[in-house]
Amino acid sequence: MTTPRLTARTRLSSVLLAAATALSAAWALSGSGAAHAAAPQVRTQAPGYYRMMLGDFEITALSDGTATIPLDKLLKRTTPRELERLLGEAYLKPQIETSINAYLINTGSRLVLVDTGAGALFGPTAGGRLLKNIKAAGYKPEDVDLVLLTHIHGDHSGGLSIDGQPAFPNAVVRVDRHDSDFWLNPRNIDRVAQSERHSFAEAAASLGPYQAAGRLLTFEPGAEILPGVKAVAAHGHTPGHSLFEIQSRGERLLIWGDLIHAKDVQFPRPGITIRFDVDDAAAASQRQTAMRSAAREGTLIAAAHIAFPGLGRVRAAGKGFVWIPVNYSRAGLTD
Repeated sequence: MTTPRLTARTRLSSVLLAAATALSAAWALSGSGAAHAAAPQVRTQAPGYYRMMLGDFEITALSDGTATIPLDKLLKRTTPRELERLLGEAYLKPQIETSINAYLINTGSRLVLVDTGAGALFGPTAGGRLLKNIKAAGYKPEDVDLVLLTHIHGDHSGGLSIDGQPAFPNAVVRVDRHDSDFWLNPRNIDRVAQSERHSFAEAAASLGPYQAAGRLLTFEPGAEILPGVKAVAAHGHTPGHSLFEIQSRGERLLIWGDLIHAKDVQFPRPGITIRFDVDDAAAASQRQTAMRSAAREGTLIAAAHIAFPGLGRVRAAGKGFVWIPVNYSRAGLTD
């Protein structure tokens, strides 16, 4: 039988042990004791590519980075109050960081790049990361056989050339004839707003090396570019703005280009346009039609300015629509 004195000693030992343990833990958490050298913060983003299979085609979403734009100064056909409400519901402010996405399609016999990002046009901190991410994804710029442009605008065609030389030295570039005729003809400069006239010089610099080499070819609306790759006219944002329909073994992806710039505003209100639209009425109509079709058919969509990787589907919601991002998947891929 334990004596009262021993019980008291046992209790005191337990209290002292608990106190020592707590002090040791506090000492470690405070960093006051001996510690390993602190690891420096890395402060770099993960490589910007996301891969999926579409039938027999390998699709790689590529990030050219982001650019911060003032939606309150760019969006039209809305009010400050409506814009604040719609962005606020997504916990966003009008000064928004928007993705610049491109898409690489390996058909098994051809490597096709849809859009090329901004290159150096937006400066050193915005865009300009496409080539790095192509390499991170396991390809080289010289592997690209064909570049398809949804349209000629700096953040879609600006990455075609570097210092006057083709960034994709073995590629043919193809674009809708209406866009080529418009942006590569300086006589059209008075047909756009003063703030958008820089696009003509940018187009000449980006596409000029391919044009001089005979590697800039146009297509007509609805043209089949390759088996499983078809152009779909969506003129409005620019005179030849095009979507690309990709199909393999019954699976379908529609690359939207600039049908949408501000997801959290233009899905609920497709009629809202942006200053970059050459014909904003036509752009709004094309967006409404495309969203209605995508929601009805459950089409997989790839969008240039929806948060990377910009892949998802559309669902109708009241008088508008909502965006449903793809579920992360490794199906059909190997390590």
